[in-house]
Amino acid sequence: MGKPRPSGRNSGGCGKGSAKEQKLLSRAEVLFTASDLGLFDALALGPMDAAAVARALGSSPRGTRLLLETCASLGLVQWEDGMGGPTFALTRLSRLFLLAGSPLSQCSMLRYLAGTTVQCWGELGGAVREGRSQYAQAVGVATWEPFKAIYRCPAPHSGTTPHPGPTPRSHAERLLFMQALQDTWSVYGERVLTAFDLSEFRVICDIGGGSGALATACARLYPTSLVSVFDTPDVVAAARTHFRPPRGAPPIRFLGGDFFRSRLPSADLYILARVLHDWTDADAARLLGRIGRAGGRGTALLLVEAVLTPGGCGPVRTLLLSLTMLLQTQGRERTEAEYQNMAAAAGFTRCFQCRPTGGDLNVMLTRK
Repeated sequence: MGKPRPSGRNSGGCGKGSAKEQKLLSRAEVLFTASDLGLFDALALGPMDAAAVARALGSSPRGTRLLLETCASLGLVQWEDGMGGPTFALTRLSRLFLLAGSPLSQCSMLRYLAGTTVQCWGELGGAVREGRSQYAQAVGVATWEPFKAIYRCPAPHSGTTPHPGPTPRSHAERLLFMQALQDTWSVYGERVLTAFDLSEFRVICDIGGGSGALATACARLYPTSLVSVFDTPDVVAAARTHFRPPRGAPPIRFLGGDFFRSRLPSADLYILARVLHDWTDADAARLLGRIGRAGGRGTALLLVEAVLTPGGCGPVRTLLLSLTMLLQTQGRERTEAEYQNMAAAAGFTRCFQCRPTGGDLNVMLTRK
């Protein structure tokens, strides 16, 4: 059973969104709630009527029936007429992406979006007025550093009082965020890593690589390469403890440090996957400059981001992601030209190419 989520909206008063906005929010809430309650897992064994699903979930028969009927209308489950009344079954897509045990499951991503991201979106008006993250208003974490906010880290104490360290809440939020990114790479990992042939690169480092999901996929696809992840010590510790690779997976190395302050490892190829969009233009340029100085001549850079069309007027999904960056980080989504110019300023001036993945993400490869 899922935990109740705050539902307040502070961007302009209760119920003041347009009809289209309310419809989109309602559809998202149906998906979030069905996943949170375990509705799709309850249907994993086969078609069930609403009463049987209600018993499996421990929920009310009336509410369960209404939720199932709505899920069917949205294509999340399949409605089947039977002699004893309607039954409900998983669709191909829900079996692939909405079952907790599926290799392509997006359940952790849905939990993260339904909690923290929805809370932050309730503060959109404040974000637009102030031009900054709304973590302080949405979840009570006051910091300008994006990942201290994302991981709900407690503020440092003043004077000689020792820092309290991670709280159970911040530890759980870090794990959920890392699991959500794992869900992303379960779908996109192979696509982004095969957009270009990376087999020529002997040493590959995934900067900000979190749990190592993308790095593990990279090591599997390019077995002659030595692949590592560089992330903060707390993230590295969590990855080693909670995200053990499946049996038979090729080994990867985890290196702890701060990519703005620590010495970066030497590599033939650096991967920045969904990292630059978290940061201001100045900080993104600073990170790229540090990577440029860490690698020698011929070093390559692989960027994975949702890319805006020229002029920045679309696509809509990427513009919505950019608003999410406003709400939760210091960054934004950018155009291909902006990424090319930022990479060139860091010394990556040769052979810039950008390729789609068939989804929301694009892959860009460039060299020094």
